[in-house]
Amino acid sequence: MAKIDGLELYRKIGVKPVISAAGTTTLYGGTKARPEVMEVMAKTSNIMVNIDELNKAAGKVLAKYTGAEAGLVTSGSGGGLVLQAAAVIAGADPKKMVQLPDASGLKNEIIIHKSHRFAYDQLYRAAGAKFVEIGDGRRCYPWQLEAAFTERTAAVAYLFAAFVSQRALPLEQVCEIAHKRGVPVIVDAASTLPPRANLRKFIAQGADLVQFSGGKGIRGPQGTGILVGRSDLIEAAFANGSPHQFLGRGLKVAKEEIMGLLTALEIFVNEDEAAETNRYTEMCRRVVDALIEIPGIKVSVEHDGHSYHVPTALIEFTHDWKGPSRDTIMSNLDNGDPHIYLHRLGDPDELAVEPINLDDQELEIVIRRLREEMLKPVKR
Repeated sequence: MAKIDGLELYRKIGVKPVISAAGTTTLYGGTKARPEVMEVMAKTSNIMVNIDELNKAAGKVLAKYTGAEAGLVTSGSGGGLVLQAAAVIAGADPKKMVQLPDASGLKNEIIIHKSHRFAYDQLYRAAGAKFVEIGDGRRCYPWQLEAAFTERTAAVAYLFAAFVSQRALPLEQVCEIAHKRGVPVIVDAASTLPPRANLRKFIAQGADLVQFSGGKGIRGPQGTGILVGRSDLIEAAFANGSPHQFLGRGLKVAKEEIMGLLTALEIFVNEDEAAETNRYTEMCRRVVDALIEIPGIKVSVEHDGHSYHVPTALIEFTHDWKGPSRDTIMSNLDNGDPHIYLHRLGDPDELAVEPINLDDQELEIVIRRLREEMLKPVKR
């Protein structure tokens, strides 16, 4: 049988492969899956198993690597947020579970910092949650959290994500205040890996449920997620999820995806993070070296563990910049051949190259195209 060319398979249906220097953005394909993951998925896809048994066994592996009481493989981080909300609103009570997303008569209020509202929090509301916001978007005080609890409070939600305000109350303090009232704290930490220490950090700080992406930095199947936490809440998420006939029935994870995720997680945990960081840093330095002499821009390698979880080459357009606008450069790269997508989540006058999905050849193409676009004359 002739060797299958993945590029040609996409082109056959009219889809052009792209170069993604945008990090682990789902819109551009997430991350490149590990070869070992694809091999395991191929080997396990035609073997039949009991999905409940597989979910429970996989959960034990997730718990081992995160220090949590229990775990569950979810359909991406998005599916995990739906199950987080379902677990705290309906628990594992079938009479309540079948009622969702109608939360009438149930505890369905989820307290959340105003600064933590984000595009995907609708997934909590999909399970019937109602948000109670605290703070003003820039800061929050403990008394504001304390005043937000009512008899209908189901949980406090907490977000860890790039470029989100760090002026929210610390997670440990939120957990202390919530736990005094018997209220769980649910965390969305989808895009926080690496560093690998985060696998255990949020559980250790008191979170009751934590959601990670199974793709992104772990480089497992892109449609998977990791939900870990208290055993009773994981049991409730399990009950509400597929293959059971409740709200999460459509949030299916295939048996081979579960096995692929476990493989990716084991590799991820045992990798040399320092060596990985050094490799990404060197790739970013190549970007800096190629652009630093262009007048009007500032180029640096950033790696703060908050907005930049892996070393990233940051390009800042200063007031002295005389070349094409940031948006023009970005658009020309987006629509060029090949399509090149850059990291663009920060300041409106910034672009960045995040190297996690780039090989050396792709990096050179990105650098060459960036120089071409940035050095184009501007008609005045």
